Parts: sequence; C-alpha cells; structure tokens
Amino acid sequence: MITDTTSLHLEKIVPEAEDFLPLLGTDYVELYVGNAKQAALYYMSAWGFQPLAYSGLETGSKDKVSYVLIQDKIRLVLTSPLKPGGPINEHINKHGDGVKVIALWVDDAAKSWKETTNRGGQSFMEPTTLNDANGEVVISAIHTYGETLHYFVERGNYSGPFLPGYKEWNPHYRTEPTGLKFVDHMVGNVGWNEMNKWVEFYSKVMGFAQLVSFDDNDISTEYTALMSKVMSNGNGRIKFPINEPAEGRKKSQIEEFIDFYNGSGVQHIAVATDNIFETVTALKKRGVEFLYVPDNYYETVLDRVGEIDEDIKSLKELGVLVDRDDEGYLLQLFTKPVLDRPTMFFEIIQRKGAKSFGKGNFKALFEAIEREQAIRGTL
Repeated sequence: MITDTTSLHLEKIVPEAEDFLPLLGTDYVELYVGNAKQAALYYMSAWGFQPLAYSGLETGSKDKVSYVLIQDKIRLVLTSPLKPGGPINEHINKHGDGVKVIALWVDDAAKSWKETTNRGGQSFMEPTTLNDANGEVVISAIHTYGETLHYFVERGNYSGPFLPGYKEWNPHYRTEPTGLKFVDHMVGNVGWNEMNKWVEFYSKVMGFAQLVSFDDNDISTEYTALMSKVMSNGNGRIKFPINEPAEGRKKSQIEEFIDFYNGSGVQHIAVATDNIFETVTALKKRGVEFLYVPDNYYETVLDRVGEIDEDIKSLKELGVLVDRDDEGYLLQLFTKPVLDRPTMFFEIIQRKGAKSFGKGNFKALFEAIEREQAIRGTL
C-alpha cells in the first residue's frame, strides 16, 4: 500500500479545515503526453523513477496507453492516445503535455464524490468499481480549474500493481532513484481574477482552509507580479497553492503559462527530498536543467535566514535557495520547464521544520524566471 508521509498522522493540522472529506495522500498524478513510451524513458533516466505498471494494447486497452512510474511515495502516470480524435488528443493539441489528473487517496470514493458534488462540485465520474483477480478499486472524479480533474481512489481491497486493467511492468532498463520522497504540494495557475473563485471551491467543495496568501507586494519584481493563496486539507497532506496574474510592466510567468497552456492548469509539482544536495546533484548529472541563481543572492541570505546546517558554498554551487519561518527553514530549487512549451516545471524541496513556501525567495525566483522569459522572447 502506498502512503503519503507529508504528515505522520491524521490529526487536524489546519484547524479551519473541515474533515468531511478525509484525504490520505496523493495517490497518483497523471499527465497526458504525446508519446508516453518516450516520456517514461525520460522520467526513468533523468529523474530516477522506477517502472511499476502498464496498460495498452496488450492489456486490452484499444484507445490509449499508460505507463506508471514510482519513486518512494510518488506515482506518475503517463498516458497517450492510440487513435486520432478523442479527448486525449484534444487535450494534448490544446495544452501540450501536462497534468490531467490529480488523484487523491481516500477511504471511501463514493462518499467523497457525494460530499463534494453535494457542495457544488461538478461531477466527472460517478463512483465506479473496477475489478480484476487482485481485488477491486472504487474511483470517482470531479472537475477543478481548467480541464484538470480530481480523482478519488479507494484501494483498500486491492493488491495489484496499480489499478485493474494494468499489468506489472518489468523492463530490463532501470536507473537508481534520485531521493525523491513524496508530493509536497502542487501549484495551479488560473486566469485573471479567478484565484478567489478556486479558493472558494477548495474551501466550500473540499473543506480546505487557506494557509497563507501572497499579494503583488510579496511576489513582484521590477517587471512582473502575481497573487497566490495556499489551500490545505485538514491533515496537511494535500496543499494546493493557487496563482493568478497581477498587473505589471511586462508579461508575468503566469500569463506566459496561460498563453502557452491555453488556459488554467498545473504549473508545477513540488517533490520532497531528505537531501537536496544529493538529489539535485544526481538530477543535474542526468540532464535536468535548473533555474540560475546569481551569486549575489548568497552574499546576504544568511543575514536573512540565520544559522543553517548546510555549507553556504555548497548551496551556491548548486543554486539552492533558503528561507525560514517560525517553524524552521527550507531548501528549494526549481527546474526550467520540462516540456517544449514553457508551462510545467518541478520544484525540489527539503523541509527542515518550515511549513511555508519560500516567501523570502520569491524575488530571486521570479527574476530567474524572467531571465528565461527574456531568452524566449515572452517577457
């Protein structure tokens, strides 16, 4: 059984959140991609994911193929169409490769669907039971921002590798993991003046509470700005920051995302590690590209965050950012977009007590993104 260790127990960490929808963790993240076979090889080779399960022609799936990868508590599903037309092709044509499903692990998928749809959530799939020789899984789903979906997955009576309809995938080629542990949070970009709409959705429909908010005074540079609010479920295992553009002199990263993604969607997936130095070093050696952080960032960072366990020289060599809150500090680093369109990227994060999201690094991060936008001619 895959569990999510963002929190070690189910006590309510976010007091304002309601617990009518207990979420046990992130079950999987599914991306619609143009070529799932090649995308799977990328995430195995560059990111250290391990092969887990497969669905395609050989398993009776005639219209799509999916490869399931795993690293510790993280499961990625990469899905491509096998025929022209249909919703998967339409999604890829409109958005490029990107996240379609954020699947949430629950004890009761039928109850989760009923609770959310009764509170105004738009149903995508009524509770459905899938069976095979390994048992049964109950799934249901609702819509969220853009064309993104939330699946509720109840797998307590299932012992197979992933879901019914999948078989174990055991290729000869494997790589060493890179130390990724679990999904820390996932960030959604939405259009102008839509942030509060989706904050209300997560509050009303899913019982989340707002952890923190950032306005354009917090997240801005000389040229661009954005607004953000972070929503969390009661036990703190699921955290969804929601971003919208704010007025600036030039086009912000959120506007660039929405232009190239053609609408709202998942901007980045933050994945946790216990040793950011080892993880980032391994990822760089395998070709993953990260945003450049200027040397002068490190001249004053310790004045801002205070004493840390890590060597500042090592942080500087890898470009790792540091921030502190009342609970401790965190280390983080952001990749460049991992797709041809400047849309989705990853964040590598190591928390050493901190519960926040790196507010003190926003200016440095956004300036780094703006340098990439300038190169692309989209700033």
